Amino acid sequence: MTIRDIPVVSTIVVLAAIITMIWLGFWQLGRADEKEAMLASYAAVEVGAEAVPYPSDGDAMEASLYRVTNVRCAEVLSMRATAGTNTVGAKGWAHIANCQLEQGADADIALGWSRDPESPEWGGGVVSGVLGPGGKIVADPPLADLGPLATPDPADLPNNHLAYAVQWFLFALTALVIYIIALRVRAKRSQTLPE
Repeated sequence: MTIRDIPVVSTIVVLAAIITMIWLGFWQLGRADEKEAMLASYAAVEVGAEAVPYPSDGDAMEASLYRVTNVRCAEVLSMRATAGTNTVGAKGWAHIANCQLEQGADADIALGWSRDPESPEWGGGVVSGVLGPGGKIVADPPLADLGPLATPDPADLPNNHLAYAVQWFLFALTALVIYIIALRVRAKRSQTLPE
C-alpha cells in the first residue's frame, strides 16, 4: 500500500473523529479533577456549621449542598412516598412534601422515614434540615412523627469522569484500528484486481 492508495476524504473524516474523541477524553479528565475538588469541598462541611439560607439559583444551590438550611413551608402542595433508608440503614419509605416556601420558591422536604408507605398528615411549618442534591431538604430532626432519614452524603455522588475518559480513549483507539484494517483490506483488494 502506498500513500496514493489512502483515500483522502475518508482519512480526514476518521482523523477528525479520532482527534475529537481524544479531546473529549482529556476534557473528561479535567472534569474528573473538578468533580474531585467539588466532592472534597462538600466533605469538608463541618457538622454543626452555621445554617445557610435556601438557595435562590443553581450556583447558590451547588455552593450550599450538604449544609443545614432553615425554611418555612407556607403550604404543602403535595405528598409522596419513595424508597428511603433510615439512619441505621434500614430500608423503608421516605415521606416527601412538596412545599411552597415563604420566599416564593417550592422545594421538596423529606419529612422522615417509616415502614408504612401511607403519607402522614403534615400541614407545613418551620423546617430545619440538610440540603441535598436537587434542592431537597432532609429534615433533621424528622417531622410528622416519622423516624430519621439518612442524611445526604457527598460520598454517594459518583465521579465517573475517569471512566468516561477511558471510554473516549478506547473509542479513538478502536476507530484507528478499524480504519487501519479497512485500509489493508482495501489495499489487498486493489492488488488482486486484474488490470
